[in-house]
Amino acid sequence: MATKRTRYTAGFKFKVALEATKELKTRSQVASEFGVHPTQVSQWKKELLANGSQLFEMARPQRQEKERHEQETALYEQIGRLNMELEWLKKKAGQVR
Repeated sequence: MATKRTRYTAGFKFKVALEATKELKTRSQVASEFGVHPTQVSQWKKELLANGSQLFEMARPQRQEKERHEQETALYEQIGRLNMELEWLKKKAGQVR
């Protein structure tokens, strides 16, 4: 019977890759410590080094989305006030004639 493929969490992969990046232990030592294959440790380390800068860029879209939403809300409020003023002016202009 075939064995079931193990799926590791992103946190576990990050921890293993970070340990490998420190280079205090050999790749084989890190692999045996965490119970994974040494090739897998190398792949995760390479992925961390290649895509590590994106970790700090993740917060920006959320902040930009929040700022966009706040600006949108303020604009809708302004549109509502202007529409009320316009209706009031139309009403008053009709009374004057």
